[in-house]
Amino acid sequence: MNDVTERDWYAWHSDYDEPDSGLARRLAAVQDQIRAALDAAPPGPLHAVSLCAGQGRDLIGALARHPRRDDVTARLVELDPRNVAAARTAAEAADLPKVEVMTGDAALTDQYAGMVPAYLVLVCGVFGNITDEDVRRTVGYCTQLCAHGGTVVWTRGRHEPDLVPQICDWFAERGFALVWVSDPAEGWGVAAHRFTAAPARRVPLERGTRMFRFTGRRPASLADFYAERAGVCPRRPTRARRGCPPGRAPAPGSRSTRRSGCVS
Repeated sequence: MNDVTERDWYAWHSDYDEPDSGLARRLAAVQDQIRAALDAAPPGPLHAVSLCAGQGRDLIGALARHPRRDDVTARLVELDPRNVAAARTAAEAADLPKVEVMTGDAALTDQYAGMVPAYLVLVCGVFGNITDEDVRRTVGYCTQLCAHGGTVVWTRGRHEPDLVPQICDWFAERGFALVWVSDPAEGWGVAAHRFTAAPARRVPLERGTRMFRFTGRRPASLADFYAERAGVCPRRPTRARRGCPPGRAPAPGSRSTRRSGCVS
């Protein structure tokens, strides 16, 4: 929990710039699976959606030089406005006008209305920050997000207890065939699953529903995000959380900030 609650999701992306970092290697694996899915895609327009997209380095990086780039209309959903701005800049630099980056709560099904079923669904950086129950629940919603024959690419750390094999089983139960999974020795997990169940098993998008809830620092709403950036305890305006004196938030970087539920 501490690793999650301490994390700045904008600064977190800096490890991508270290070529030998585990995060950079994981990104390369995700991009490889995106390219493989696009290589196998039928001709014509394609939709892609990305949950908790961050700076969009996976999809934007994979599309930038891919022959199918102009066929793909994508929606990236990310809560942190700084990451949204970075993703929009990257999409513009790569001349990908059909890549939309939306500021919002990626856990809400309404964010994907009009874009699903999508041929490519990215759930990267999500499963390591939610409960096992919510992981299974989100896998279930992938049957609504993903088109028949489409691919879901997801990530999860391989620390003990290693949930990757169980997640693969949950996808199988929902009619997804395993396409590829990374070597456990890498320490990080990346997998791709193709939705091969009979088309009748795919149900329309259930509107007005939350698929998951982050267990740590990432706030559940934009109001909470801006409150946290301002140093205010979200959802507790009249009674401070443990470690926060009444009426004020702790100084940024202070010990009470790091140990309590408040962030700056």
